[in-house]
Amino acid sequence: MLESVTGAGRRSSASRCLFSLLAGAGHALALSPWVATWAGLPALVQSLALLGLLWCLVGAGSARQGALSAWLYGSTWLVGATGWMFVSLHHFGGLPAWLAALAVGLLCMALSAYMALLGAAWVRWRRGAPLPDAALFGALWLLAELARALLFTGFPWGASGYALIDSPFDRLAPWLGVYGQGWVWASLVALAALGALRASSASGVAGSGRRSLLVCAPLAAVVGLLAAWPTPEFTRAHGKPLSVELLQSNVPQDEKFDAARLSDMLNWHAMQLARSRGDLIVAPETAIPLLPEQLPPGFWDAVVGLFGPSTGRAALIGVPLGSFEAGYSNSVVGLGGQGPVYRYDKHHLVPFGEFIPTGFRWFVDLMNMPLGDFSRGPLAAPSFEVRGQRVAPNICYEDLFGEELATRFTDVDRAPTLLANVSNLAWFGDTVAIFQHLQIARMRSLEFQVPTIRSTNTGATVVIDHRGVITHRMPTQTRGVLRADVQGHLGQTPFAHWAGHLGLWPLMLLGLTVAVLCARRGIAGRGAAAPSIH
Repeated sequence: MLESVTGAGRRSSASRCLFSLLAGAGHALALSPWVATWAGLPALVQSLALLGLLWCLVGAGSARQGALSAWLYGSTWLVGATGWMFVSLHHFGGLPAWLAALAVGLLCMALSAYMALLGAAWVRWRRGAPLPDAALFGALWLLAELARALLFTGFPWGASGYALIDSPFDRLAPWLGVYGQGWVWASLVALAALGALRASSASGVAGSGRRSLLVCAPLAAVVGLLAAWPTPEFTRAHGKPLSVELLQSNVPQDEKFDAARLSDMLNWHAMQLARSRGDLIVAPETAIPLLPEQLPPGFWDAVVGLFGPSTGRAALIGVPLGSFEAGYSNSVVGLGGQGPVYRYDKHHLVPFGEFIPTGFRWFVDLMNMPLGDFSRGPLAAPSFEVRGQRVAPNICYEDLFGEELATRFTDVDRAPTLLANVSNLAWFGDTVAIFQHLQIARMRSLEFQVPTIRSTNTGATVVIDHRGVITHRMPTQTRGVLRADVQGHLGQTPFAHWAGHLGLWPLMLLGLTVAVLCARRGIAGRGAAAPSIH
């Protein structure tokens, strides 16, 4: 019986809580650059962390204990994965260190409420048999990650699927997306863990252990098949490669709006734009931090004139647009290319940074940041056409929401052939946020099988091919220009098709269906005794 294995965990809630915290820290470690030096190591570290959570949940004596274990795990995971928010709140926002740390901690603990529900539901409804219990755990894991991605505008940073890049599981990205990929992974890890626990609990019965170990055999087979399975090419090379130049200005955040440094920053960008000889030059988010009418007389007109129809060159430049009367937007302006001046306005705004949630004006007033309420752009924005390629801009945080980018791929004939992300992570210093955002961009290329180019203020400025492989990269925290030739791709992956039309609802319905079916059987077979694996 499993009670012999987990009895100590039930007797000591303190040790179970400590183990939950350590396991959550391991999950955060899997999302850091320190374990990404070997392909597949982040997935292994994250899997070991999840095994720790499952050990705590199996040993929980009640739904309340399961909720506490999962909540502690989730809180440590999110604090470790998003602790870089402290830098923006304290160093640039002016909040006292204790208040900035408290704000980050409270946010992560609140977001971990979804994990607490997972823990309570799984402990309450599991049956004590590996296969249905693993299916229930995977479904609840999927629902918890989707809830964090969708509710209250969503904050899915640090989702488990990002640690699965460069592992066999990333073959699933063009089919299922980052959350579906995480669902399959969580289900298989749970099946292996519960199968192994069943084997150990039955070791006293001749042959039972060996038969129970067979539960783990399908896991090894699935991982092996994924590793050997060549990912189908849903997209194909389109047109001629673009020669691109990506600017990385490396302007410290505390100098970005400094009037004394503004002239140097504007002149550097203007010089690079004038010197460019590629088909497309891209400047970072708010590379020009002022409205065009606030710039020195003639500056904006001179920049526009660099990319007239006769030059054959094009540019995407991050700049705010709007007015007090019409509202402001975080935008990208396209010059040159085909047609008149192109404009892209950011659609998915950052809470507190670009819009103020209801009831939190007092919190924003405590900070010394140029924050406010920005206007939203359209969801399915048109692409910027350059030499036969359709370039789809997105701004910083937006590429975290693959289901929203998918809406641009619903019309295959007008779908983007290249994604262009412009970002400014100087708000968060030289932290793991730079690496994590790079992994997010790689996942989008895996999901859509189109290349991604990134022009950032401090990093990571890169070129990513349609398979999610980084082909060109500039060192972070440096100023310069990254030059490369990029081959656009045209087509539609299964993920782009269903997510573009239906969003994440198919995954939500899948998770709910599996959870309800497993939960009904668990309730019917539970009886008065706590479930065990035997």
